[in-house]
Amino acid sequence: MPRNPNRYGGGSRTNRNGLHFEQTTSLNEALRNAGFEIRDYYDVYFNGQLIGHSINKAEFSTVFLRANGINDRLINSKRWEPDEAFINESNRTVYIIEKKFQSKSGSVDEKLATFPFKIYEYQKLLDPIEYDIVYIYLLSSEWFDSPKYKDYYDYMNDLGCPYYFDRLPLEAIGIY
Repeated sequence: MPRNPNRYGGGSRTNRNGLHFEQTTSLNEALRNAGFEIRDYYDVYFNGQLIGHSINKAEFSTVFLRANGINDRLINSKRWEPDEAFINESNRTVYIIEKKFQSKSGSVDEKLATFPFKIYEYQKLLDPIEYDIVYIYLLSSEWFDSPKYKDYYDYMNDLGCPYYFDRLPLEAIGIY
């Protein structure tokens, strides 16, 4: 079941459609629909056993990193806030999920090529606590499922950055 979007928007530059896409593609909802239980908003259980944590935005720093003794402000010059993240405790991997929506030509598509730097910055945060990172794009098919992005997708494939359209299979975050 999709989440209800925030109808009021975000900052002055927030694309309404992008905001809607980000808010209606919910990892927690997908997990619940697949039989997982979410406790205390972000702890994910299966058959009563904790398997990971589903967090988003500032919670990456304020909940996950701080709980592990990491002060992100001392490591990176900028606070990184993923749209969503799944911390898989069974394989000690943090899956960063960045959602992109676009309805006309603009800068969002150019951001698709920036993942190597973002992986570098996230890895600096995760190395002290020995977690790996997988950076994933969740893209709206309406715009991004197009041959004009073949060079981007070739680049992502060559550098090991998975991408999906509209729905994220749970296998992508190490579940199932």
